[in-house]
Parts: sequence; structure tokens; C-alpha cells
Amino acid sequence: MAEEESADGAGEQLINGGDSLPQVGVISQYVKDLSFENPNAPAVYQWQGTPKIDVEFNIGAQKLGDDLHEVALKIDITAKSGEDQTAFQVELLYAGLFGLRNIPEEQLQPFLLAEAPRLLFPFARQIVAQTVQDGGFPPLLLDPIDFASLYMQRAAQEEAQASGGTAGEITGLA
Repeated sequence: MAEEESADGAGEQLINGGDSLPQVGVISQYVKDLSFENPNAPAVYQWQGTPKIDVEFNIGAQKLGDDLHEVALKIDITAKSGEDQTAFQVELLYAGLFGLRNIPEEQLQPFLLAEAPRLLFPFARQIVAQTVQDGGFPPLLLDPIDFASLYMQRAAQEEAQASGGTAGEITGLA
């Protein structure tokens, strides 16, 4: 049975990168840097009360080649009990290598700063939880983050600054 093709070439498969459909692939995910500090052990395990947890996120993206980008989540967590007593500190730099083809320029930055971090976050969250638990504390489960909303807030803030206006402050993650 012969396969019929439409007059516009639909169904025709192009080879050697001749297609123009957008393609995204996660090539690899990896820990670039991980640090856990427990400066007041063993006394910290006798402290009463719940520590105050401060969480900071940063997202970075860099182009490594024509169709290759690295996106990195930097997560810094400090748990303090009282004013100066640090229970623990975690610093994680978790990255992913993404292959991107035929992505329109106007969609590249939203993908790298919103969608790619959304894909990486569950894995980084698990590493943080396991690391804190391995340090002798209950696992720290970070709340889900709406990276798309944060990206849109940041874009609106940058647009307002570029036009000479003022923008609302982006709330920190805690």
C-alpha cells in the first residue's frame, strides 16, 4: 500500500536538521556545587523551638553553543534559631543542559528563565530535602514555585524601569 502525501508536503519527513519545528530536550541535569554546614553541632540538637528558614533563589542561563544552553538554579538556605544561632546552611547550585532548536528568539528567554527552572526544581528540591535530613534535621521540603509568574513580574519590572516608570517590588521567596 502506497502512502499518499498532500500537495503541501505534509507528512514528509525532513532529514539532517532540515525541519523547522521547535524542539527542546533535556540533555543532562547535575549538581555543580553543594554545601551543607552545621556550625553548632552537637548543641543544635538540644535547642528548643522551630528555626526561622530563609530561602533565596537565583536563576542563571548561559549559551554554550548554537543549540546548547545551561540553566542553573542557585538555592541558598539558612536556618537560624534566635538572633545569631545558625542551625544549618545549605547552598546548592543545580543545573541542566538543554538542547534547543528552532525556538523563536522572543520565546528563548521565557523558556530559559521560566520553563527550564520549572523542570529542574523538583530534582533540586529533593536534593535539598535529603541533604538537610542527612545533616540530622527533618527534611526541608521547599514550597513549589511559579517560575512563569516570577518571570513575568521581573519582565514587567524591567520594562517599567526602561520606560522611566517605577515597578512594584518582587516579593522574595521564603
